[in-house]
Amino acid sequence: MVAGARPNFMKIAPLMNALKDHPTLEAILVHTGQHYDEKMSHSFFDQLNIPKPHINLEVGSGSHATQTARIMEKFEAVCFSEEPDMVLVVGDVNSTAACSLVASKLHIKVCHYEAGLRSRDRNMPEEINRLVTDAITDLFITTSADASENLISEGILPENIHMLGNLMIDSLVSHLGLASTQKLNLHDVSGTSLDLSWRTNTTPYAMMTFHRPSNVDEEDSLRILVEEWLKTAEIMPIIFPIHPRTLGKLEHFKLFDRLTSSSNIFLTGPLAYLDFLKLVSESALVITDSGGIQEETTYLRIPCLTVRPTTERPITIWEGSNQLIRPEDIFINSKRIAEIPKAVYEVPKYWEGQAATRIINMLETYGSGQV
Repeated sequence: MVAGARPNFMKIAPLMNALKDHPTLEAILVHTGQHYDEKMSHSFFDQLNIPKPHINLEVGSGSHATQTARIMEKFEAVCFSEEPDMVLVVGDVNSTAACSLVASKLHIKVCHYEAGLRSRDRNMPEEINRLVTDAITDLFITTSADASENLISEGILPENIHMLGNLMIDSLVSHLGLASTQKLNLHDVSGTSLDLSWRTNTTPYAMMTFHRPSNVDEEDSLRILVEEWLKTAEIMPIIFPIHPRTLGKLEHFKLFDRLTSSSNIFLTGPLAYLDFLKLVSESALVITDSGGIQEETTYLRIPCLTVRPTTERPITIWEGSNQLIRPEDIFINSKRIAEIPKAVYEVPKYWEGQAATRIINMLETYGSGQV
């Protein structure tokens, strides 16, 4: 079982917990080290109650090619030493594609959880990882009907596809109560304690995350975002756990001071899982360019504005609370949401917190040769 980046940890946790003391399935957890920041890695293992990884490849950062090559080289050695019957990968990060390639070339069965998601946008590195992984996967676990339909349209046999639910929601459901009691002690990017006492008077606020190169890497697009963020902050406070990439670009383009000119934007560093879950679940609005948050807000029935032209999770739009918007439309849509009564949103099938149980049952059947 492979985890490499922050989103993977929320998906791996329910499976690892369900496999504790399992009589027939033994799980070896490999952490590739693709994310290695304390708050973006180790604290997730602690808070999600995941046992310490059996193996840590410690590949660190680098270009897509460099990082993928390092993972492949180190993971091949793991496969030789451990001789697994199957490699289970999750999501769409470099670790997912790299470990799938290694396993497939060594004739080890590959199981891909979150298979079949498609944005149809090959400018996204995640889309390339999804396509590569699904092209060499043996067993496909999907989170929604549209993902299963994508795989069938690509020639995958239906009997190899299993729609079993959403592990991100398993983690959310099992930790939501604990997160609600979490005592926040947040700091800004300089380490100074943030005063969030205004949250006690039920002031509606927005949570925000941005990191995608298409949004933050170019000065013109980032400048538009900053101006939209500032206008939105005039109608509600914004809590912004800022990704190191985004912070670096703001400083490089000399936009950081412009952003911090607002007293209603509260910048923090990367947050631990329980802190982030508490803040998202109590927010009135989420503004993001991330993937997994679209799913979490759908379960929580919180309006989500996703600043991207496409999404690989269209079910969060069809059935959930998500909406795709342009960068220049952040303020007008935030204002609309702030002014209208709370809408009623649906939650997709099997997004109720029992996905891990269904997956383990399926793997047991697969191992016995009945699938």
